[in-house]
Amino acid sequence: MTKPITHIAGYPRMGARRELKFALEKYWSGQLQKAELETQGRQLREQHWLEQAKAGLDFVSVGDFAFYDQILNLSQLLGVIPPRFHTTDQEDDLDTYFRMARGRAPCGQPAAACEMTKWFDSNYHYLVPEFQPQQLFNLNAQRLLAEVSEAQVLGYRPKVTLVGPLTYLWLGKPQGEFSALELLPALLPVYAQLLQKLADQGVDWVQLDEPILALDLPQEWKQAFETAYNQLQAVTINKLVAVYFGGLQDNLGLAVNLPVAGLHLDLVRAPEELEQVLDRLPGYKILSAGVVDGRNIWRADLAALKANLESARERLGERLWLAPSCSLLHLPQDLAQEDQLDPQIRAWLSFARQKLDELALLAKALDDGDAVETTSVWIEQQAAVKSRQTSALIHSPQVAARLAAITPADLKRPAAYALRAAVQKQALNLPLFPTTSIGSFPQTPEIRKTRRDYKQGQITDDTYRQVMQEEIAQAVREQEALELDVLVHGEAERNDMVEYFGEQLEGYAFTRFGWVQSYGSRCVKPPIIYGDVARSQPMTVEWSRYAQSLTAKPMKGMLTGPLTCMQWAFIRDDQPREVTCKQIALALRDEVQDLQAAGIGVIQIDEPAFREGLPLRQADWAGYLRWAVDSFRLSASVAEEATQIHTHMCYSEFNDIIEAIADLDADVITIETSRSNMELLDAFEDFEYPNEIGPGVYDIHSPNIPEVDWMVQLMQKAAEKIPAERLWVNPDCGLKTRQWAEVRPALAAMVAAARQLRRDYL
Repeated sequence: MTKPITHIAGYPRMGARRELKFALEKYWSGQLQKAELETQGRQLREQHWLEQAKAGLDFVSVGDFAFYDQILNLSQLLGVIPPRFHTTDQEDDLDTYFRMARGRAPCGQPAAACEMTKWFDSNYHYLVPEFQPQQLFNLNAQRLLAEVSEAQVLGYRPKVTLVGPLTYLWLGKPQGEFSALELLPALLPVYAQLLQKLADQGVDWVQLDEPILALDLPQEWKQAFETAYNQLQAVTINKLVAVYFGGLQDNLGLAVNLPVAGLHLDLVRAPEELEQVLDRLPGYKILSAGVVDGRNIWRADLAALKANLESARERLGERLWLAPSCSLLHLPQDLAQEDQLDPQIRAWLSFARQKLDELALLAKALDDGDAVETTSVWIEQQAAVKSRQTSALIHSPQVAARLAAITPADLKRPAAYALRAAVQKQALNLPLFPTTSIGSFPQTPEIRKTRRDYKQGQITDDTYRQVMQEEIAQAVREQEALELDVLVHGEAERNDMVEYFGEQLEGYAFTRFGWVQSYGSRCVKPPIIYGDVARSQPMTVEWSRYAQSLTAKPMKGMLTGPLTCMQWAFIRDDQPREVTCKQIALALRDEVQDLQAAGIGVIQIDEPAFREGLPLRQADWAGYLRWAVDSFRLSASVAEEATQIHTHMCYSEFNDIIEAIADLDADVITIETSRSNMELLDAFEDFEYPNEIGPGVYDIHSPNIPEVDWMVQLMQKAAEKIPAERLWVNPDCGLKTRQWAEVRPALAAMVAAARQLRRDYL
């Protein structure tokens, strides 16, 4: 028996040093020609294929590369281009692509960018397909076919990965009163045409990602799977249907019986389904076992995985394939660059490049365990796993004792919202439709250089503090000139909204190059939570106190909430998420108390990951929402009546969890609504949301300057659903990625819109 086939569903595309990010941003700013951008993309693909081949994988992954987003790739491939982006033949397809993503590109007229939202329960954002009534689909596969050729010319065996037709329709948004499922008959022939072209080009395996099979699906969607894959069966190419981020549960029978050549399971999220699938898998079908974690950075316990898979190996023989649980897109690329991590912690880690080696090593062990398990690489792997399990770095008795002492009283504000609102109104003296921003202001090259120089020891503490205070003072002057009502200090001292706090908390570790794509060219560097979390000293008080001293207007203290601090990190897998989250909440509770004592009367605790952390299955929602809400309230409930607590959430659908959001009991919530044209507020209307809300009136991820009339119209829509006296006017997210030349006119227009609204509603 030969060793199991090994493959992956996708690889990080930014490059080990974010080469694609910098190339994209140069292209958008006119500093790089299209041909140079294409060359950078091709070089990265070649490098990533080489890494896969060197590790010994049997396929290289094609179709996972994107200049912005893989769903946007598919929309362009299928001809799903909204009418506002239709253009002349003179505009390159790549610029149409970027206009859909960003609202503008080097060529073509600006237009409102496509809506963006989270990819299932991850922090990756995809561009939402827009479906018109009687949507036409037209194949435009030249770019994908060219990438297949690139791999073949280099001597690799490509496995093409595509999002499957049902998941693509599910993720899209109909522009009218119809179901996306109605478009399936028009879509399937185009998928079949694409599969045939791939077959004609010599591709023998195509992976069709259908992660919606891990969701609670309506019956008509389940039936559509059988219809779709029976129709696609006519194309003679091997199809591997992939499910990840959760188990199949009630969809298991449907998935195993689809007329395809193979099925991929996420056996990290749903290890219990292996035996169930083995009992029901047809004899002709391969099983791709997703056993190496594609969402987290801990080394795999290969001995345990081997033991769990031996039965499957005996029953399936060569029909057992091995893979990560999902695409490795969600991981940093290469641990080899991390030369400044604590050696003990570094030994516990495995990034995308190392996951390839783990996969190949596991395949060899299943083929010839006696030979592999005596090698130094196997022994070292297992020693690292055992070291983490027994390390004294992980547990703190003091943190455990404090967690055990939490009482129900710790989760409640001292007064109900109605009473707090009256007290805050008198204390803050804000106008109707008060204006504010979400928190951050542009992170200029000078700010980044100062932070970098300070971290590298090239400037003193005093010099660093002086420069940061000058930046804060400049941000305050800008806001006062614009006549905003509630100010922020601009966050010049912060590298990232999660990393900044993690650097000051015990139990966190940090990488130098552990970048992960969030969307487009935007990358984040998630911290690593390896042990119990605690705060040893104030984290933000000095900067907020200084900023408040510069103005008579209210100054917001800015914190990242416990759930987001956890969700946007690589978290421990040796204890429940609830425990980690509440440890962070206790640390933030201390920070809220210190900010309040320093005279900060408005404190924002951002929770953009609140919806993202929701389990995929509704049966699991109640448990998650209970501890997620409790964690937020644990951090915020120490605030006095006069202290106004804000929270911010972005790019999420709230309709199904609106009661839990209300239960957070924040005085003010700010959300993203500009790209969705205020559609998200439907949830707040139906539920009669009781507190104040700031629906974002312009899209900060687009460089386009918003028009006053447009923002007024959006707020008028909001006032139809929420009483005007409970509405705020703000952007939809922080402004750190923008430039001051864009921020000033945008905020000036926003303030002008608020003034017009006051005239109309007073």
